Amino acid sequence: MANGEGGGGQGSPDGSAGPSPHDTSLSAGLRFVVELITWIAGPWAAAEVTGSAWAAVPALVVLMGLPSIFSTPGDKHTIVVATPGPARLAIEVFLWVVAVVSAWVVWPTWSAVVVTVLVFGAAIAGWPRSRWLLDGAPSPES
Repeated sequence: MANGEGGGGQGSPDGSAGPSPHDTSLSAGLRFVVELITWIAGPWAAAEVTGSAWAAVPALVVLMGLPSIFSTPGDKHTIVVATPGPARLAIEVFLWVVAVVSAWVVWPTWSAVVVTVLVFGAAIAGWPRSRWLLDGAPSPES
């Protein structure tokens, strides 16, 4: 999956998706789907709101760049810029908000409702990982 999420298809026998001790295949999968929605709806909404298709370019760069570059050690296989757990969680919440708001701006109501439900599902499925990130992402040995 993108950004090292989901372990690049290498799930562990205990059902965890990546190196994070609190991630699961379900939470990683939902997080990835929400990222995809963000990458599609976010730039689309930026273009719609500004009236310029060019606004989609920087929006896409920011929305893809943030989660790709800033990762918490112990959470991803590849770390470009080591980021504290709470900061990583803030990035993900920002992406969730962009997904929901953008879907309501540019898509029909039924699809915006689906996106909203998916984001809430991702938040619920990812709660153990989110709690771990908020606690500073301590290593299992700590």
